[in-house]
Amino acid sequence: MVVSVKFKKDGKAYYFESEDLELNKEDYVLVETEKGIQFGFINDTNVDFKKNSVSDLKKVIRKADDKDYNKYLSNLKSAKEVYDIVKCKVEEDDIPMKIVDVSFTFDKKQLLINFIADERIDFRELVKFLAAKYKTYIEMHQIGVRDKAKEIGGLGQCGHALCCTTFKKSMEGISINMAKNQNISLNPSKINGCCGRLLCCLSYEDDVYCELRDKMPKINDEIEVDGQKCKVIKLDLLKGKVYVDLNGIEKVVDYNVE
Repeated sequence: MVVSVKFKKDGKAYYFESEDLELNKEDYVLVETEKGIQFGFINDTNVDFKKNSVSDLKKVIRKADDKDYNKYLSNLKSAKEVYDIVKCKVEEDDIPMKIVDVSFTFDKKQLLINFIADERIDFRELVKFLAAKYKTYIEMHQIGVRDKAKEIGGLGQCGHALCCTTFKKSMEGISINMAKNQNISLNPSKINGCCGRLLCCLSYEDDVYCELRDKMPKINDEIEVDGQKCKVIKLDLLKGKVYVDLNGIEKVVDYNVE
């Protein structure tokens, strides 16, 4: 049986083979990962997975008990302390990076640090300092501002939790043309999300707008209205309406997009 496991409430789900373990949704488990043993919870059971791919999956080691949970809480507390120390060290050494989060693997064999920076950073001295202090393997991971928003979470302009923290799995390219296709004001406060990048939701209906736009005339095209040539000055793609200049007067006409 294949199950999906999350390590953070709003994090990405990963797939594991559970063998003969009886697992239910929300059960805490210990799993084997490339970074070592990790503590997580069951996000879904009986995942539909290709049989020939199951052999490539890591395994659920066992269900977690109270002792494991207490160790997990202890690791979280330790990670918070390390976060404060790393943040101070970065400021002290004037390293141009911003620490996003710090975490230990369950067995504390690895210390994982996510950070953002505008360019490649030489963090070798920082790693040496941390390795000497905590006697464990240090992994530094530079992430983008979208990934930071996903890690931290928050509310979007719509008032709902950020798409990237709830259901959005991939961060495909989003371009300014998507906003233009939808006739949205290019005011950054309107089209940028919490991360400072273009809103992910601009991509959700872009295919529809592109399809409709292909069937409509373009701005400044000339079309015939009431037997007269008129210049197109505005479009309402969703309603299928075209605004034209008819002898200096704005006129709205329905445009057949079938």
